[in-house]
Amino acid sequence: MASIEFRGVSKSYGGTQALRDVSFRIEDNEFFCLFGPPLCGKSTILRLILGLEDPDAGEVLIADRPAAGIGPAERDIAMVFQNLALFPHMTARDNVAFPLVERGRPKAEIAAKVADAAEKLHMTHILHKAPGQLSGGERQRVAIARALVRDPVAFLMDDPISALDARLREETRVELKRIQREVGHTLVYVTHDQEEAMSVADRMVILREGRVEQVGTPVEIYDDPSNAYVAGILGAPEINVMPLGRGRTADGLIAVPDAPEGAASIGIRPENLRLTEGDGARITDVEPLGGFTVVTLSAPDGPDLRALLRGQPDLSPGARVGVEDGTARMFFDRDGRRLRMPAAVPA
Repeated sequence: MASIEFRGVSKSYGGTQALRDVSFRIEDNEFFCLFGPPLCGKSTILRLILGLEDPDAGEVLIADRPAAGIGPAERDIAMVFQNLALFPHMTARDNVAFPLVERGRPKAEIAAKVADAAEKLHMTHILHKAPGQLSGGERQRVAIARALVRDPVAFLMDDPISALDARLREETRVELKRIQREVGHTLVYVTHDQEEAMSVADRMVILREGRVEQVGTPVEIYDDPSNAYVAGILGAPEINVMPLGRGRTADGLIAVPDAPEGAASIGIRPENLRLTEGDGARITDVEPLGGFTVVTLSAPDGPDLRALLRGQPDLSPGARVGVEDGTARMFFDRDGRRLRMPAAVPA
């Protein structure tokens, strides 16, 4: 078990800078997500933790000790790859046991650890099968079990369930969270799926073009994003960001008399919009999702808006409605930086 810390880490490949002054800390026994779009630096961070690359500047610490000069094998960190990398000619049991066999561990110890990992992952009944006989979810469990038997100081997982179908991804991420709680090890998880990141992470780092945009719990980041980029990358449907026009209105629909100085746009999450009687906006699309409905609205003076409504309201394209929002407004300047309302002065 170990903490992992990056202090001012930068890394370039030729003329491409993959990481730019990256700093964050992963606590011992934490389920920590690296989240961002492709080419934001997630995989580079994993390679630096593993010791496959060295930083150009800054330092990486594992268990509060500098990792420079410590080779990948000595770092004792287990990796679960996106492609799983199972040996097709071995049974599931032999795949799980392989790291221990390679280290020359006693047969009794190997058997006990394989059995324990298989029980934790509810896969005892498939140990005799080859990977080609297993479903995608079962192969995923074998790969995780192979990492578990090593009892490493930390696990790294590089988008390990992206190839599974939606229902199986949902089931597997619940299992991953349960397993991490039971084994009590640090787990660093890479994903570009925002729903996945928010559902499993104790904390997460939002990355953009090799820079850290924000670190915090999923709820903290969702409710209090540091800028428009972070506000937009979390949430489905995406947050509505509207320019502030003349008369301090947004989209010609929503009055904004109290915007802070320098505000160029306002952000309102779809779940904070309410539809009322009126003719300010025209409904262009209705997407029923069972317990929720997404309604797309055409506004007079700006981009389309999306509202997330509970249930299945009786709405249809072409109808005209009024739009109101609650108090959960976010303001941004022209560069997308978050602006705060000035604190009230006590009477």
